[in-house]
Amino acid sequence: MGLDMYAYTIVQQPLQSVDFDPDEPRELHYWRKHPKLHGWMEVLYRTKGGAEQDFNCVNLQLTREDLDRLEIAIRSGALPDTTGFFFGESDGSETADDLRFVANAREALAAGLTVFYSSWW
Repeated sequence: MGLDMYAYTIVQQPLQSVDFDPDEPRELHYWRKHPKLHGWMEVLYRTKGGAEQDFNCVNLQLTREDLDRLEIAIRSGALPDTTGFFFGESDGSETADDLRFVANAREALAAGLTVFYSSWW
């Protein structure tokens, strides 16, 4: 049990940026128990109008602008402290992997794909 986090790509553009049901997602990236990144994604989800009480098993589209803000937060150490049952702890060793995700997500967007985040805990 624990926090499993995913980024996926899809071909279609969802009708809304949160809480959509994708067709044929392909995994782009996987994280295990990185609560600070999950907390950053939850803030973005709420900002975009996500209303589910639990930020769990919901989808959040990531745009180029979102990735720019995420990269700044990663590089400046500004991902928010986040806790949750079985979330584990972010220890700072995730930075290179997070930046690799941002680069890969930008490539996917440039190729015309939609990128989104989801999690399961």
